[in-house]
Amino acid sequence: MKPRIALLMAALAVLVLVPAAGAEELPYVYTKWKHFTTEDGLPNDHIYSVKVDGPRVWVGTEDGLALIDTPSGKVVKTWKEEDGLPWRAVTAIDVDPNTGDVWLGLFGGGLARLSGGRFDHWHQLNSGLVNDVVYGVAVEHDNVWAATTAGASRYNTRTGEWAIFTEKNAPMEEIWNYGVDYADGKIHLAVWGSGVLEFDVATERWKEYVDPDGEMEIDLYRDDGINHVITTGADFVDGVLWVSTYFGGTRYDGRHWKGYAEQDGGMPSDFVNFVKGRSAQEALYCTDKGLGIITDGPGDTWVVYTRDPDTGRGRARVTKSGEVVELVDMPISLTHSFTIAADIDGNDLWVGTGEGLALAIGEGYYPGLRERRLYAYGPPAPGAPGAEAAAGHAEGGDGAAEDEGR
Repeated sequence: MKPRIALLMAALAVLVLVPAAGAEELPYVYTKWKHFTTEDGLPNDHIYSVKVDGPRVWVGTEDGLALIDTPSGKVVKTWKEEDGLPWRAVTAIDVDPNTGDVWLGLFGGGLARLSGGRFDHWHQLNSGLVNDVVYGVAVEHDNVWAATTAGASRYNTRTGEWAIFTEKNAPMEEIWNYGVDYADGKIHLAVWGSGVLEFDVATERWKEYVDPDGEMEIDLYRDDGINHVITTGADFVDGVLWVSTYFGGTRYDGRHWKGYAEQDGGMPSDFVNFVKGRSAQEALYCTDKGLGIITDGPGDTWVVYTRDPDTGRGRARVTKSGEVVELVDMPISLTHSFTIAADIDGNDLWVGTGEGLALAIGEGYYPGLRERRLYAYGPPAPGAPGAEAAAGHAEGGDGAAEDEGR
């Protein structure tokens, strides 16, 4: 009996130790992607906005609007000016959950609504819209908010009344509104030069979030507020406010601030065009140098996706506290590293770039961190940073890529 027990204990030890060797708490990495460009039916490859609407995805481009049917994975309809679209450039999209109406922010053309196959159009000459350059749009009950370069406008679809918010009646030092979000009874405006303004719908009171150190050139004191007052986006999800700026990103849970910057080694760039929160722990940052996903906020574990401009292959870099722990090479990922917009579709992601739309397919997606082998999806391409170390690890891992699977 004793020899058998000894053999059994030895076998159990191998079962426990082998998976642990080379394993680490790591985030999910998207390795399966699909591309959409004009060759697939998009009206233009410069993507400004993306909005998931159940089994459909609306895509705003520099020259038209597109509708993708997600079950079939095809562009099923497009609209240009000759098809009735009031303006060619669609910079923002939101969908009314009660009516299904699609609201469009137009870059120089004001505000539009697609309802029952027909477009309605509001601009400075026929409405209370404060400016025709609309960067953001958000539906709040019967109201539609438009973030413009000359303030914010609110349109009540039931009464037809308009309200305008500028430096005269809101705490805006500047009036260039770059983004708007509605969630949990609060409107958040990302204002160029004024940080983020929060409007409580019930009380109609404002609260402002800025960088309190008062320095425009640098973030003098870390984690004391928004990284910078030049904000480009705000998203409130699960009680956490995610903010994007042209000087990094910020997370605020109501008590504590956490700033993210390129110099810390995680975020791909401080020049952030857009932010989309997935949960209180995860957010997507669209930058000029790739898509950065913080996976364990307020921690500092990132996955950064880029596209090699020479080979077209995809790259993913995983960092923890600024240290690179995993490099992944894949046939494709983003259509371009200049990312502009993103939305979440269950486990999947839609990412708009300067040269097309990318769908990241989240087979086996998990939130946060989970123990798995390093380089589970294959070592980095030869010549890539860290390739030699990865090769050494792979040689000692005895087929970790094949063992992990998905």
